[in-house]
Amino acid sequence: MTDAVLSIRNASKSFGQRRALDGVSLDVRKGEMIALIGPSGSGKSTLLRSISGLQTIDAGEGRIEAFGGAVQAHGRISGRVRKTRTRIGFIFQQFNLVGRLSLFTNVALGSLGRIVAWRGFLGLWPAETKAAVMAALTRVGVADYAAQRANTLSGGQQQRGAIARALVQKAKIILADEPVASLDPVAARKVMENLRDLNKVDGLTVVVTLHQVDYALRYCDRVVALKAGKIVYDGPATGLETKQLIDIYGPEFEDVFWEGAPK
Repeated sequence: MTDAVLSIRNASKSFGQRRALDGVSLDVRKGEMIALIGPSGSGKSTLLRSISGLQTIDAGEGRIEAFGGAVQAHGRISGRVRKTRTRIGFIFQQFNLVGRLSLFTNVALGSLGRIVAWRGFLGLWPAETKAAVMAALTRVGVADYAAQRANTLSGGQQQRGAIARALVQKAKIILADEPVASLDPVAARKVMENLRDLNKVDGLTVVVTLHQVDYALRYCDRVVALKAGKIVYDGPATGLETKQLIDIYGPEFEDVFWEGAPK
């Protein structure tokens, strides 16, 4: 696909005798917002970490590319992956902020790939970075907490700070791994709305793993479902039916899914 910003071909990953990914192939087009869903252990997080080069895939024919260049192939990370990562923002489930540093400083760290390293280490941020940090914090609704230590903030505030850091990084792709798993419903909604806004307004490509199927259907146009390391559904969110979701998650799914489940 000529417009694919991410391309995964025949990617597999094994942990001992367990195969977390089993010959996964997937293309992601510029400007898409995709939800990766599936039961625990289906391979969602492994796939996301493999796309960013945080996890190596098995040796063999597997290959992962971003922006037309290799991230990894044949079980080896590309030597140019650091340059590619500057264009990919990764949002972790547990926020991945430095607790003792202020929210401002945590967000400013997103600029380290573009400024002289020693300025960042000393906290001597250029005026352009300072302006970008405050603009990003304002964008996600937490500018009032800029001076506060990250470990004193709520989970939702920290997660929105992580999104602001990706903005300062000037990422073109955001990979979000269970970004709302540990948040209350109100905070989770705000985080998903932030991601959706960046996708629709800024045209950023967003790939997000979710346990909450209702969020996947509400905020994402395309859904990719994994089960036992294989893709079992790839299509529009509106195309998912309850029967398919029961096949993916098991018969108990219908009892626990929200009342707006597709019929």
